Amino acid sequence: MSQTPLPGTTDQRIAALLTLLAENATIVISGARIAREIGVSRSTVWRWVERLRTLGVKVKGHPRTGYFLENVPDILTPDLLRQRLKGSIFSKRNHHFFKTDSTNRVGLELGYAGEPEGTVVLAEEQSAGRGRAGRTWNSERGVGIYATLLLRPKLAPVQAPLLTMLAGLSAHAAIQAQTGLAVDLKWPNDLVIGGKKAGGILTEMHAEPSLVRFVIVGIGINVNQEKFAGELAATATSLRIASGKQQSRLELLARLLREFESDYNRFLKHGPANVTSRFEAVSSYARGKKVEVSSGFESYAGITAGLSPEGLLQVQREDGTLMTVFAGDVKEIR
Repeated sequence: MSQTPLPGTTDQRIAALLTLLAENATIVISGARIAREIGVSRSTVWRWVERLRTLGVKVKGHPRTGYFLENVPDILTPDLLRQRLKGSIFSKRNHHFFKTDSTNRVGLELGYAGEPEGTVVLAEEQSAGRGRAGRTWNSERGVGIYATLLLRPKLAPVQAPLLTMLAGLSAHAAIQAQTGLAVDLKWPNDLVIGGKKAGGILTEMHAEPSLVRFVIVGIGINVNQEKFAGELAATATSLRIASGKQQSRLELLARLLREFESDYNRFLKHGPANVTSRFEAVSSYARGKKVEVSSGFESYAGITAGLSPEGLLQVQREDGTLMTVFAGDVKEIR
């Protein structure tokens, strides 16, 4: 099992500097004290403060007088997250990046390297965020949640897609609890607010025919974007746009991870029925929605008719045939 930091992860001492400033927000801390507490030279402190500034952290002051934060930055560093997740499986192994290509790509690498269940990969920004079917996921700096969870469940591969729906349910509960917004779930992996996409889940696994070796669950949520460019403006929204106010990414992520741990344990203990019944209860798309289904080789229209025991969407075609959707795009026909 790898214990060394991954290339590109945030230096733990920079994270410690950020935590020290955050825990003493608005209080001036001398460069000498910072250097002493995190074990580096004062010139290194100055260099790291400059680095934080380039990343958008509002650090005031200078080497002679000391440094302070105007306000606590909404950054998802492991130290700040760990304080909110005491006792959680997700508090032990966190890999934080100010920028990486894809948290799912890193998660897969960690899965193959033998990292334990509960490992979390976090990024402030992704340069090649991934969505379903090879699509890209817009991941601008410091405004969204871009996280990947590594799991090692004792499941048959056919059950692994239920973890996508499970993460959707956890995110649904966390967002509604924090913001009061009405969130809809579109099968299999979209979080929808006011008819626009606010988040998505991308689950990938490494498995043998009868056994899952590991699963990575990638979660992307638009939190504090104020607008979207181009075509996204018509289809995407954020919690800030929908609620009219800025939201704490750190508090939302901590809440989501606690919800997911509880949901995941319940799923492993009681099986898929709890997941499918809850999804049907909160998703307007699961039953009675007129949709068009497009897969690689056909497209057809019908009415959604609930979920199969494995969590696959069922659609009743106009001729009465009941179809099970294994993959493809499902669009509402308005």
